[in-house]
Amino acid sequence: MSFHFQQAVRAFILLAFSVLLFKLHFTGEMTKFINPKYEGLSQSASVLFLILFMIQTTRIWTVKENSQHHHCHHDSHDHNCSHDHGVSPFNTKKLIAYVIIVFPLVTGFLLPAKVLDASIADKKGGLAVLTNQKSEKEKDEKPAPNNSQQEDPVINGDLVDLSRLEELVYTKDEYNQLIQHLLQSSTIKMNDDIFSTYYDEIQTDIEKFKGREIELKGFVYKEEGLEQDQLVLSRFLITHCVADASIIGFISELPEASSLKENTWIEVKGVLDTTNFNGTELPIIKITTWKKINEPKEPYLYPISVKIL
Repeated sequence: MSFHFQQAVRAFILLAFSVLLFKLHFTGEMTKFINPKYEGLSQSASVLFLILFMIQTTRIWTVKENSQHHHCHHDSHDHNCSHDHGVSPFNTKKLIAYVIIVFPLVTGFLLPAKVLDASIADKKGGLAVLTNQKSEKEKDEKPAPNNSQQEDPVINGDLVDLSRLEELVYTKDEYNQLIQHLLQSSTIKMNDDIFSTYYDEIQTDIEKFKGREIELKGFVYKEEGLEQDQLVLSRFLITHCVADASIIGFISELPEASSLKENTWIEVKGVLDTTNFNGTELPIIKITTWKKINEPKEPYLYPISVKIL
């Protein structure tokens, strides 16, 4: 029997990837890297790595061949091997390849998952992103029909459970119910599951929501151009994974703003109003009550998916 060290290393790497993915799912940290709707694919990848590991283990020990020359058999013909069976001498090229493959394993096991914060928000553009979002909304905005003689639609409470926090897939009717609930609510509660949807609606027509009470939570972000008593109550929205994370949030007015450090998580109640920042009209929250909170277990937001059929 011959022991092949390189084949054993490859088997170990496959097992390590499987264990790492399983660990991230077991601890709940996977949602700090990807949108939860892709968790099924990630779990499948973990199982696939495990299957490949079991196949690879059969190559670690082999029976020695009597022939002096090793050949590959393809289509019933003998050919000298031109590819690596894992028994060729270890060289610099292989070392570099193994280092590249092992690096994400080392960081995944040894380094804790870092949550995106104010420093990343600044690198992604900060308030410039928010003003661009508003500009894009104004370009896409269509004239609203005259509803002065139409009655407000009645919300069917049996159609959608507005209190659920984990469902991210809605039917078209359920989605319409969410929007109607927003339009008819005197107090806007920005729960995580509907945060991005309500945020888009408010950005599209600020005047429609001016004077409404709003409740939400987020982390403190600051940048030049804000007044002494202003901050941005921010969240990160992940569509697919952290690589495409974008900042969304509201400029907020709070007398104690200057004493709050960036990345401090707070929960606030306030009144929606409008302000002008760099020539763009943006919503602003005039905070009436607030409190510091711990960073949520799920700090990111994810967009709602609407089923067409």
